[in-house]
This record gives sequence, structure tokens and C-alpha cells, in this order.
Amino acid sequence: MRSVRAAPSDPAEMLLALRNALEGGDALLASGGADTAENETARETVPQHTALVIQTSGSTGTPKRVALSADAVLASAAASDAALGGPGQWLLALPTHYIAGINVLVRSIAAGTEPVLLAPGHFEPSEFAAAALRMDQPLRYTSLVPAQLASLVEAAGEDLDLLEVYRRFDCILVGGQATPPELLERCLEFGLAVTRTYGSSETSGGCVYDGVPIGTAQAQVVDGQIEIAGPMLADGYLGDEERTAATFVMRDGLRWYRTGDTGEIVDGVLRVTGRLDGVIISGGIKVSLDAVERFVRSTGITDAVAVRAPSARWGEVPVIVTTQTADLAAVRADVGAALGVAAAPAAVITVEHLPLLSSGKPDRIALTRLAQVTDS
Repeated sequence: MRSVRAAPSDPAEMLLALRNALEGGDALLASGGADTAENETARETVPQHTALVIQTSGSTGTPKRVALSADAVLASAAASDAALGGPGQWLLALPTHYIAGINVLVRSIAAGTEPVLLAPGHFEPSEFAAAALRMDQPLRYTSLVPAQLASLVEAAGEDLDLLEVYRRFDCILVGGQATPPELLERCLEFGLAVTRTYGSSETSGGCVYDGVPIGTAQAQVVDGQIEIAGPMLADGYLGDEERTAATFVMRDGLRWYRTGDTGEIVDGVLRVTGRLDGVIISGGIKVSLDAVERFVRSTGITDAVAVRAPSARWGEVPVIVTTQTADLAAVRADVGAALGVAAAPAAVITVEHLPLLSSGKPDRIALTRLAQVTDS
């Protein structure tokens, strides 16, 4: 067995602790948004091959601890290097208690390069640009969530000097949630090298780039659900054998991670279409909240989030939460025509600010509490 300690919150300290963990020292417990006390983890141990544990409460699910070996996260780094064109220097702009932020540090360690560390806190495009100017290696990379990328694009539209700095990156990885098509279009117009990533803590982060698995990763869609195989898979969930057995399955001699995401593969390219738990039954008809959300966003309500709400008449109904104003009758008519009457939102709730998780994703639990339609 191996001792485990809470991962430090300071990025520079985390870099040192992570290097030690990958070399066989104390494993790290990174609390991805969940509370973890240092004195509690000091008494814990994990299997010898476990180097990293990602604890997360998620946006909709129950807390889980994802156990990752050094081999898994280093396999992820090697696959990423190959996909991007070689090892390079990274700019860290994400929290290091999430796998995407940890990956920036792991890739730096594997490449033997010194990462540039953006100070934690509110993301500012000008500070990001200043940090980018400190990068001195031939190949330069960073990893962002869509909200950060949108901030960069907005700032670049007002300051061409910032745009030139952003163009210095050989690749900007963006993931963690769906990236709006209009944002990707603007990045293309600005000449920014952006790659969409797909993955999770269970896959040591992004293992599918622009719909194509990287390295030796494989993707399949089985009964509508995306499954991933490859050397970057987690060992499972610490202390939860039942969940591990249900989520990681053997098939055709390979170990597959059942993602819980729905998708399709067309001409070898994976497209994520939603979540299995994002489906409601409204009046006996299955309705994909993800499909409702994507369509409403395509109509110009760009920050719309679709959540479920109880209904005395239909059982459950979709509800849209947004910071923008929208005409409910028009939204219902448009969605109904495109996706069916059952998918038409029962309400549009306008808020000043969308509640977000620290990862930048919408806090769907908080949003669902806002959507209490009972007689629609």
C-alpha cells in the first residue's frame, strides 16, 4: 500500500508533488470541487500502483474517487504529444484539482519543460497574454474551457496585439464541456489553432481530439453509449467495487470505460450527442435535454441550459434557464417543430448570472432547483 496526501492548491507546489507521486512517492488526492481535509487524507492509503486520485462531486452525480496510475497519466501525455506534433511548453490556466489542469503539469513533466503558471483566480485575457509572452520553447500549448476561450476571443476582437499573442500557440486545447460552434468559427476566423478534446478523469483527461481517438485509445458506441478503451484508463473508483464493475467492463479482450455519454461515429469521427442521464420521459415520450439545449442555443440564446422539472400533467418537462430574454411561445414553437411537441420547453427562466461550478460548467443541480414547473 501507498500513503496518500491532499494535493496542494498552489500550482508550483502541485508541480513538485505531482513529480514526486509519478516517481513513486506519496500519492495525491485532488479534490475536484469536493471538500477534502489534509488531516483526513494523511491517514489514508491506496494501492501501490495508484499515483493520483481525483475526487469529484460532478455536476449531477454522487461523489466519486477516480484512481489513476502513473502509467495511465503518462500514457495520456505521450498520446497527446504525438497528436500535437511533439513535446512542448505548456501554459497552465486551469485549476490543478481537475484532471485537465493536472494534465498540463504531467505533460510538462513528461516533456522536461518548465510550464508557465497563471495565478489562480479570475481569468483575465490580458494576464493570460502576459503569461504567454513568457513562454520560450518552440512548441507552445495550453488547455482551456470554453468560457475562457470565449473571453480570449472577445478580447482579441478589441485588441489586435492580444490576438497576435494568442496566435503564438501551436495548439489551444478546449474541453470540459461542449464548445459552441459559433465560438469555433470565430477562432478559425482569427487564425487560432484550437482543438476540441473529449475525455474525463476516468480516461486521464482528453483522449479524443476533434472526434478522433489519440495514441492507442479506441472509441465505440454500444447501444447508443460511448465507450473508451486504452492505456490511459483509470483503475476504477477507490473503495467502490460495485461502481467500478458497472463502469469498466471487459469485451473483446479489452477493458472499456462506459462513459454515460451518448454519441455516434460517422466516418471514424466521434460525435457526442448528450448524456444518458440527460433524457427525461415527458408524457411517455423520451426527450433529450441535450438536444433541446443545443437547438435553443442555435437559435441565438447562446448560454441556454436545459434542465428537467416536475410536471403534474406530463411527469417531467424541459425548462430553459438563460441570462438572455426570450419569448416562450416562440421558443416552444421552434423547438416543437424541430424536435417534437414533447421537447418544447415549459418555461424560460431568465437569471442575472448562471450558477457555475469551479470548472466553469453550469451547475445543473442549482439550475434544476430554479426550474420547478408543476402544472405544465
